[in-house]
Amino acid sequence: MTDRLRIALAQMNPHEGALRANASKIRALRAEAAAAGADLLVTPEFSIAGYPPEDLVLKPAFRAMCEAEIEALAAETADGGPGLVVGGPWAEGGRLYNAAFLLDGGRIVARRAKHELPNYGVFDDKRVFDAGPAPGPVVFRGVRIGLMICEDWWFPAVCETLSESGAELLLAINGSPFEVDKGEARIDLAVARVVETGLPFVFLNQIGGQDELVFDGASFVLNADRAPALRLPSFVETLAVTDWTREAEGWRCTPQPLAPPLSRQAQIYAAMMLGLRDYVDKNGFPGVVLGLSGGIDSALSAAVAADALGPERVRAVMLPSPYTSAESLEDAAACARLLGIRYDTVPIGPAMEAFHAMLAPLFGNRPPDITEENIQSRIRGVTLMALSNKFGEMLLTTGNKSEMSTGYATIYGDMCGGYSVLKDVYKTDVFALCRWRNAHLPEGARGPRGPVMPERVITKPPSAELKPGQKDQDTLPPYEVLDAILQGLVEEDLSVDELVARGHERALVLRVWRMLDRAEYKRRQAPPGVKIGRRAFGRDRRYPITNGFTGLIA
Repeated sequence: MTDRLRIALAQMNPHEGALRANASKIRALRAEAAAAGADLLVTPEFSIAGYPPEDLVLKPAFRAMCEAEIEALAAETADGGPGLVVGGPWAEGGRLYNAAFLLDGGRIVARRAKHELPNYGVFDDKRVFDAGPAPGPVVFRGVRIGLMICEDWWFPAVCETLSESGAELLLAINGSPFEVDKGEARIDLAVARVVETGLPFVFLNQIGGQDELVFDGASFVLNADRAPALRLPSFVETLAVTDWTREAEGWRCTPQPLAPPLSRQAQIYAAMMLGLRDYVDKNGFPGVVLGLSGGIDSALSAAVAADALGPERVRAVMLPSPYTSAESLEDAAACARLLGIRYDTVPIGPAMEAFHAMLAPLFGNRPPDITEENIQSRIRGVTLMALSNKFGEMLLTTGNKSEMSTGYATIYGDMCGGYSVLKDVYKTDVFALCRWRNAHLPEGARGPRGPVMPERVITKPPSAELKPGQKDQDTLPPYEVLDAILQGLVEEDLSVDELVARGHERALVLRVWRMLDRAEYKRRQAPPGVKIGRRAFGRDRRYPITNGFTGLIA
């Protein structure tokens, strides 16, 4: 009977659909695990292909290539080195599963299909996968391992089945996306599974950005007494080697130093950095270009870009109009200097005059209004897209969630772009993140140490500067009030009466409700952005554009 086991946990960053590259990464990790004397290397959910595969997994050619890569990895385990757990698709009997494969001794020793398929929020596994049967343990070199896939352990049934059928430890491979403070929920659920089964528990998660989703890793091990034996750092690709010993009470993992948890601001900032870095790098862009207005949103977006990619891969452009203040010109230039990024200026006055002359015969004597304001924004969008087309840099959009919620953004204007790091970040969080970044250098950041934006950028009243003396608060409620209402409407699905009971004015709640609903058509055309909270626009929250429900009467 085996009394000792060394398990290597690969908190890896796969590239969606890059099967050969993912397999090569797994080989390199296996070689590293072998050098450390590991018996088994475990990789995350769908590690051969990247998760979530969406409709890509419906392509027969894609599935065949996944199978070929897994078979090749299995054959290599005949060398007597570590066994492997990899994730990928498994098609059999007209059904398609999200599966975990145990590879050892030159072959596929066992397969286990995901039993619980998430079909809420960002997940639509039931669209492409069939649910597998409740799994029994897999046997690896004399040890009965309760091998599960992500959602399987969020409910008691699978863990209970594994325990009752003889599992000696629980091992879950995951593609669990980041949400701020989600780590606490994972730990709480894992503790519950340990208490219910009396077995130690391994949570292995992938890291990396995949379109809107970011995976934070934060893998951990709990012993049967619920004590943490391992916690890996968040947002960092890591290989951890764990030592297990069979004791009288069962298997126990030798404790290691625990990675410290991140603060709320550190979590959000790291997620934005990783999401942008992987989106840019995995899609082959040389860098990013963005409009730097002298305001807080573009300053934070530029800081994230410099930290994610390095200052040399960030181009900032100031696009002043006759309404741009001297303060904004000074602050944008100062921000670019602090970050060490390229800074260009392209005045849009001539284009504004050209549009005025071109449209005057049609506009006639109608007074200027929001139309002329939106033209300015669209001139900026066209200019930035021209630079993106000419030099290949991706245009980074700078709008925040408060603006996207209320429609305080110009479609085909400041909404132009390929990606947005602030899409799921409310304005009140933007202020907090700016202060945090000025005081901290994030782990893994490629930008400069020290303050990266002038204090005035954070303290001055926000303004789109599309007409004389304009302030955001002329159109929107104070952001601390607006964001509280929006969080109730978006994240919590509260009714008007429930928000009024929290102390908000009914007329204001109804006004925000109307703005939120009317902006749905804009959000459908917005670029993807990093998911941060419970309900991000896009994958999480999808409402009809044509919608007669007002919150009071249908």
